Amino acid sequence: EVKLVESGGGSVQAGESLRLSCTTSGVNLDEDVMSWYRQAPGEECELVGTTSKWNTYYPTFAKGRFSISRDSAANIIYLQMNNLKPDDTAVYYCAIDAQSVATESGWSCPGVGHWGQGAQVTVSS
Repeated sequence: EVKLVESGGGSVQAGESLRLSCTTSGVNLDEDVMSWYRQAPGEECELVGTTSKWNTYYPTFAKGRFSISRDSAANIIYLQMNNLKPDDTAVYYCAIDAQSVATESGWSCPGVGHWGQGAQVTVSS
């Protein structure tokens, strides 16, 4: 059984950093596609970054500020977030072999694949 549990969320000031952890079980972090998504209230789910043994991708807003890493021995995925902005406020999800789903309101997460329960990140100005 695949299980993903996020931790490390919280409230920070703009410009500060935060690292989210995703403790996994039942997955192979060296083989699977690992992703982080986020969804703010009233907004669509958006990809924060994705990485696999073949490549790593970050959307424009995340490049240079966010990075994904893994500790395969401990089965943990990390999302390091630097220079946080109020627009980064959202629920953050780690996901394995996953993607968001289309709804009447737009892309939504959690979607298909394996997802954690989500971690709230709040950035105040």
